[in-house]
Amino acid sequence: MLLLKQSSAAVLVSGNPSPVLYTPRFTSRVGSLPVSKTNSFTMANLQKGLTYSSSEKFNPVLACSSHEASPISEDTHIKGVSEIIVGVLGGGQLGRMLCQAASQMAIKVMILDPSKNCSASSLAYGHMVDSFDDSATVEEFAKRCGVLTVEIEHVDVETLEKLEKQGVDVQPKASTIRIIQDKYIQKVHFSRHGIPLPEFMEISDIEGAERAGELFGYPLMIKSKRLAYDGRGNAVANSQDALTSAVTALGGFSRGLYVEKWAPFVKELAVIVARGRDGSMVCYPVVETVHRDNICHIVKAPADVPWKINKLATDVAQKAVGSLEGAGVFAVELFLTDDGQILLNEVAPRPHNSGHQTIESCYTSQFEQHLRAVVGLPLGDPSMRTPASIMYNILGEDDGEAGFRLAHRLIARALSVPGASVHWYDKPEMRKQRKMGHITLVGQSIGVLEQRLQCILSEQTHQVHETPRVGIIMGSDSDLPIMKDAAKILDMFAVTYEVKIVSAHRTPEMMFSYASSAHSRGVQVIIAGAGGAAHLPGMVASLTPLPVIGVPVRATRLDGVDSLLSIVQMPRGVPVATVAINNSTNAALLAIRMLGISDTDLVSRMSQYQEDMREENMVKGEKLERQGWESYLNQ
Repeated sequence: MLLLKQSSAAVLVSGNPSPVLYTPRFTSRVGSLPVSKTNSFTMANLQKGLTYSSSEKFNPVLACSSHEASPISEDTHIKGVSEIIVGVLGGGQLGRMLCQAASQMAIKVMILDPSKNCSASSLAYGHMVDSFDDSATVEEFAKRCGVLTVEIEHVDVETLEKLEKQGVDVQPKASTIRIIQDKYIQKVHFSRHGIPLPEFMEISDIEGAERAGELFGYPLMIKSKRLAYDGRGNAVANSQDALTSAVTALGGFSRGLYVEKWAPFVKELAVIVARGRDGSMVCYPVVETVHRDNICHIVKAPADVPWKINKLATDVAQKAVGSLEGAGVFAVELFLTDDGQILLNEVAPRPHNSGHQTIESCYTSQFEQHLRAVVGLPLGDPSMRTPASIMYNILGEDDGEAGFRLAHRLIARALSVPGASVHWYDKPEMRKQRKMGHITLVGQSIGVLEQRLQCILSEQTHQVHETPRVGIIMGSDSDLPIMKDAAKILDMFAVTYEVKIVSAHRTPEMMFSYASSAHSRGVQVIIAGAGGAAHLPGMVASLTPLPVIGVPVRATRLDGVDSLLSIVQMPRGVPVATVAINNSTNAALLAIRMLGISDTDLVSRMSQYQEDMREENMVKGEKLERQGWESYLNQ
């Protein structure tokens, strides 16, 4: 059985008595053996050209490098965050992104995958080309690794259990992978641990399927127990007459089937949970997943759900992962029903599509977190470092070259949009609906990112505009001479803004729409100017979670005192920050200080503004002392 490769220099193909090492067309040296423009040579010849003592073990990983390689002893230490070599069963896009995260910490990742051109191959420290379902191969692979983990759960779990008994470190544990592999067993396990689930039952014949239909009603979800992912292995029967065709589409009852009562969900949610070797757990923010043809299409982070739903989803996810064994990252997929329930759909014992956006949006990506967990490092901070993020899966729209052309046009458009990052999985073959990459957008709000994504998809990236961070609103154009000063200050600090007339009395519907949508549009602070009864700031504050700054406008015989008292005397629970009468300048400066909490550039600009004011005041003082007060006033 065979061997590996260093970076993209070479891949050793196993599975035959005389393994062949494939190399790129270049002239190099492997040990003391010259390699001239050739495609292959045997391992026997490779070893003949190497010199090493009996106390030194031949290391084919290093021998396959594209430079002069020296033998290493088993006592040689790997320099980096961890000396453990992480072995990953599978080399798809998840393995690729694990390798990318590992490179930041100098953690060595070796992969076992049957395809020599798999997505992770070019980035892995080593690649054993063979099946991760073959027991002997997995055992041989495990000898080269300090810890074994998976990027796909459909592996030979019996071999993993055998290896664990021999002392091999498998994370998460083989018992967990066994539970997850069979979705029916998974449902039984979580049901026994009190996790809320859709009702389910096993079926073995058409009579059982009909009984399930009578019990659960229609539509009825029929699922394969094993090898079901990315839309495969699920079928919906909308009536009893459709049962036979649904079962046939899944391969028949011999495939192993069960049914679930249809969950009347309003949103599909997901939570990435990480567990360390010490049992500690951290949860990533709840996200919303949008599926198309049963394949994840879009992930929105954070999910737009009430706080109590967020808390409930996190609690269910944490409880589910707590019932399993082993360290690593787990993805918990959930249903939010129309009556506010959270039901568990399924769990993946590995990084997951619902967590790809964490690379750009969180302090610790799910891939770095998985590596931290399996090698025993402290878990990282899972919180978001950006207010909002959207992940869009790049799925094959056509087969072959036509599909590649469409994907590359999409990528080109995405790269021209602010806040967009492209991940291309480098898969050699394009097929319809195949996951080829993803695009992540980060920004101030989900609403803004949805608009940008739509511009990318509709080929209208030229219509992407900067999002206003501050909204300046007033009840009448008569307030504009006062409110214009706020706009001037925001211009001085290069803060984007919008100016609108929104009357609480004359256009209440517009006011309601503006206030309730401002946050989703990316507005971060609202400055509201009003005179007389001055209801606008308070009404807006009652409709938005954003901070509202009220500007009392002098508009009556009471010199604006009525406006001031109206705005400042808000009931408890509806705060409005109120500045002096007609002082929209201070309102803008206060807004900038609020924005500066998460914007170091604005903090710097504000410090400079204060320094400029101090210097201006000093100059005036010196001039007064020099000229005297009479000359000073007569200028």
